[in-house]
Amino acid sequence: MAQENIISKNIKKLRQAKGLSQDRLSKLADVSYNSIIKLETGGITNPTIETLQKIAKALDVSVDDLIK
Repeated sequence: MAQENIISKNIKKLRQAKGLSQDRLSKLADVSYNSIIKLETGGITNPTIETLQKIAKALDVSVDDLIK
């Protein structure tokens, strides 16, 4: 359970640090807006590596930065 919370916290923290809205991040990452919301709120607890890679790329961070 803790692992998922870390991912959702990190995505939200990194997104806000870059001044991006959830909508903007979804477009940059080519991930649905709904998925971004679910990821940040913990609704999606086990995102695919592909989704994590897209979000990491959009945020200009490594996948490690999202999961640690």
